[in-house]
Parts: sequence; structure tokens; C-alpha cells
Amino acid sequence: MADQSLPKARTPRPAPAEAEAAPADAGISRRRLLGTAGATGLVLGTAGTAVGYAAAPTEAAAPLTSLGTDRAMFHGKHQPGITDGLQARGHLIAFDLAAGAGRKEAAALLRRWSETARRLMAGEPSAHDDTDVARDAGPSSLTITFGFGHSFFGRTGLEKQRPTALDPLPEFSSDHLDKNRSNGDLWVQIGANDALVAFHALRAIQKDAGSAARVRWQMNGFNRSPGATAHPMTARNLMGQIDGTRNPKPSEPDFDQRIFVPEKGEPVWMTNGSYAVVRRIRMLLDDWEKLSVKAQEDVIGRRKSDGAALSGGTETTAMDLEKTDSQGNLVVPINAHARITRPDQNGGAAMLRRPFSFHDGIDPDGVPDAGLLFICWQADPLRGFVPVQRKLDRGDALSQFIRHESSGLFAVPGGAAEGEYVGQKLLEG
Repeated sequence: MADQSLPKARTPRPAPAEAEAAPADAGISRRRLLGTAGATGLVLGTAGTAVGYAAAPTEAAAPLTSLGTDRAMFHGKHQPGITDGLQARGHLIAFDLAAGAGRKEAAALLRRWSETARRLMAGEPSAHDDTDVARDAGPSSLTITFGFGHSFFGRTGLEKQRPTALDPLPEFSSDHLDKNRSNGDLWVQIGANDALVAFHALRAIQKDAGSAARVRWQMNGFNRSPGATAHPMTARNLMGQIDGTRNPKPSEPDFDQRIFVPEKGEPVWMTNGSYAVVRRIRMLLDDWEKLSVKAQEDVIGRRKSDGAALSGGTETTAMDLEKTDSQGNLVVPINAHARITRPDQNGGAAMLRRPFSFHDGIDPDGVPDAGLLFICWQADPLRGFVPVQRKLDRGDALSQFIRHESSGLFAVPGGAAEGEYVGQKLLEG
């Protein structure tokens, strides 16, 4: 969790013109629906944040009825699902290659997955045995993102191509990790603004794995739907706090340097890629909700009502770390979460956070199993996630109200060009 916001979602593309020319008696396909829905206006997806939570773009929110028309592109310099705005529904799933499967089988799998992702993100059915779950929907901002875990390289005989940035994360004092829900050979992130579209993609990816890979773990998440508020705004997490004000933005001159591997980086196959740290962070909501609003604000370092720093101003006003009250006490407590996570307090370390909230039911004692599927992106986790988390370990006031229950680190290669599949430079290089 952290005090930063995401960039705004990419501009939706208009529906194909040929879809509008379909015969009047034709069945209603996803492609046709995309064309007709486009006449009512395109959705402007909300921007996301560090802890699941949106930066405030300037465009007016579009009606929910137009959500299906928004489309992200599969091919590009970077994979989708990194700088796109937060989506309303998400699925994270990790796979291990099956016994006997190696580089050849992995290449065939990534080829299948890439084609499925391209089709589904365009609002088309999958190539084989489509389930029709999303038959009546448009793309709904669907993004599908693929990554490789540390163990993938040993299983495929590609140890020499394994990045040093993919070395296992160190242990942290707040970790209570379930190894069965951590790591994995392959990782897939799915996001969409419609739950059925997201599930349809999840099912298609699972089916495509066939005998080449088996599911290691799978998690489900959600965010506020675009258009649910009177105007686009930084969203709230399950603790009720506005969170995500200081996420790095693509407009900043050093954004690419912080988030993506440069062309001259190592290894070459990771050019334009990024590293994703994935953590299931449970929020101890019963304990949190016993605190007064003032106590909650002191833990975070920001006002609960509008996200402004306790030192004053608006949400985007710079935090005054030296300001004191009439008794000489720091207005923003020394152990406040927002103070500790500031890049200028961590040698410039920064991550692009793009997570989902989760709620997996209530245990027999009536305690909600809820929190954050934390996902952060950086050019090098040793310069991004690790130093910030180490500092949080040493005295973050929020630590007693959260618990890290699973963890993973994945190398996410750059986007696939037309005619290519994700990871082709690694698997065929």
C-alpha cells in the first residue's frame, strides 16, 4: 500500500464502422454490439492508484451504459494492463509448467495465450471452443498481461537469460506468506470493466493452458466502476481512505526510466518490459474500524474526507513534513504511512501501483477476509519495492492493521508487435 496515484486510462477507440452495416436480421454479436454502443458515447475509464485508487483525470465520466465500448490494444511497445486506468474487475492467476513441459511447450502456450488475448481484447470470441459468456458484451477495457517467475527459467533451460532483478525478494517482518499462494512459473493479470468479460478471459486462459501448465493459485479483485461517482476522482480503499495521490505519472520526464526496462538494459529480451511485485495484503478491518477518524488519519497522514495531507491544503498540495502544532508536535506523525512511502524519503524509489481490492468471505469468527491485491510496477524491484518495504518494516503505523499473506515477483516482457507473441524474444532468441 502506498500514497500514489495512477495515470488516466487511454482514450477509447471507436467501434469498427463495418459493424454498423450488419444486416438487420443478423444475430447480435460482440462486434455488432460494439458498433451500436459506440453511438451513445465512449467510456472514459477512471484512473487507478497505488493502493487501488484513481488519480483525478479532467474528462467527465461517461454513463455506465457505454462501458462496453472502451478498448485497450494488445499490440504495442508495452504490454497492456500496466499504465491503463484501473478496471472494475480483476483476476490474477499463476501457473506452473507441467512435468516434462519445457521451452518448446512454453513457447506454444505463450503463442496461444497471445492470440486469445488479442482476440478477446478486440471484443471477438476466442478462436476455439468459446464459452459465449461474453457474447453480448464489448471489450469493456479488457487487458491481459503475461509474466515469468523465477522458477520459469530453470524449467525451460533458460537460466542464463534470467534477469538478476528477478532474484527472490527478501523476507519482511510483516510477512505471513502462504507458499502455495505465492510465486509461480507463469503469471497472468486480467482486468475489465465488466465482470463477465473478465471471467470469460480467465476461463479462456485456463483452457488454453491445456496439458502444458496447471494452475498454482488464482485470486479475484475489484475496484470502483468508472462512472460510479459524480466525477472522476481518486478512489478509496477498503479502509475508507482516499489513496493514490502520489503515483508516478506518464507525463513526468523520468516515468519510463522508473517503470520500464530501457533499450540498453539487461537482459535484452526485457526491453520495454517491467517487473511486477504481487502481494495479497489482508486488512484487519475490525481493528481498523475501532479507531476514531482522527486516529485513522494519524496512521495514514492524510485527511479521510478528501485525501489532503494533515499539514493542510488540498489532496495534491505538497506535504509539509516539518509543520508542527501549537504544542510542537509534528502535524504529520513521524510513523505515518504517507510520510514513510514518499519517494523523497526513500532515495527517489518509486513504483506504479495498480492493484485490486478483494473480499473472499467472512471466517467463522465473523472476521472479513478482505484487503488488497497489491500490484506494483518498476524497472527494478531492488530500486523500487524493496527499499520502500524495508522502511515500512521499520516503523509504519499502518503495519499493525495489515498482513502480507502471499507474494510473487514476475518479469513482464515488453509488448508484442504485430505477428509476434509475448515473450517471443526470450523463447526463440
